[in-house]
Amino acid sequence: MASQYDNQLPRTYGELLALPGVGDYTASAVMSFAFGERIAVIDTNIRRVISRVFRGGESFGGAASPVERETARRLLPENDRASVVWNQSLMELGATVCTAKAPLCDRCPIAGQCAFLRNGRPGLGERRTRPRQRFQGTDRQVRGLVLEALRGLPAGSVLEREQAERLWKDRIQLDACIASLDDDGLVEMLADGSLRLPQ
Repeated sequence: MASQYDNQLPRTYGELLALPGVGDYTASAVMSFAFGERIAVIDTNIRRVISRVFRGGESFGGAASPVERETARRLLPENDRASVVWNQSLMELGATVCTAKAPLCDRCPIAGQCAFLRNGRPGLGERRTRPRQRFQGTDRQVRGLVLEALRGLPAGSVLEREQAERLWKDRIQLDACIASLDDDGLVEMLADGSLRLPQ
């Protein structure tokens, strides 16, 4: 993989997204913060600020909805440099002032424009619940498929990248699951994208 890009980080969103373990957030963050490109970065803090300030309601987590993505894209300043500052500012505001459980609305620099505050902070403090997931199509299923494939190999063998890609149709979900298995120490991801059980 490194030789494919001449030991340089790819410069396009699509190329970044194609790297093992890189999803939308990471690809967008690299494009914005490292390369100064105009692209909406959507993490938990940014989603919370946008949802509260511009849409007037609480953000309850989960994957970003199409409406949230479109709102983030529309709010992004046209200038590349300004869009980077915008992403950084929203992220910092969400992390330090517009926090999930105890927002510091009295210290917020944009409290006067906040629809959430105007609406009486609806939903604040409500328990964030995750809907019960079926097993079919879940990350648990994908992680299980990867581990099952690795356990079925002879000792010391690796699962080639192409073999791993045949395990699951959705590349983004597969890459995220492989990255999470690597983070959890359940698999080792080699430089060429192949996988093995920890040695």
